[in-house]
Order: sequence, then C-alpha cells, then structure tokens
Amino acid sequence: MIALAPNFKARTTMADPVNLNRFRKNKARRAAKDIADKNAVLHGLPKAQKTQARAEASRRDKQLDAGRLDHPDSD
Repeated sequence: MIALAPNFKARTTMADPVNLNRFRKNKARRAAKDIADKNAVLHGLPKAQKTQARAEASRRDKQLDAGRLDHPDSD
C-alpha cells in the first residue's frame, strides 16, 4: 500500500469530457473573426452597408427630382 501525504485528497469524480473538435472549431472561428474585424477596419464598410447606402441615396435623389417644378430633360 502506498502512503499518501496527510493533506492529499484523492479525486473521487472525473472531470467532464471535452469535445476537442468543438474546441478547435471555436478557436478557428475566433481567429477568423479577429481577422475579419481587422479587415473591416482597413477596408471600410461591409458590402451590405455600402449597398444600403447606395439604395438610400438613389431613393433620396428620385424623391428630390420628383419634387422639381421644371424637369431638365424637357428642353
């Protein structure tokens, strides 16, 4: 029989199992998100926001042109 130190407590339960694939994938996702955030800062707005801004500007221009009293095309 092996003598143990008086302050040594033997583990009676096991730790929860860890899914290593999930851990690896989450780590890769975090790394990809960090890279994407850096690129977003470097390259400006995302494509969806650019498209939305263009559509909004076009809508404002059409609304402004619709309110003109004389149309420049009618010369």
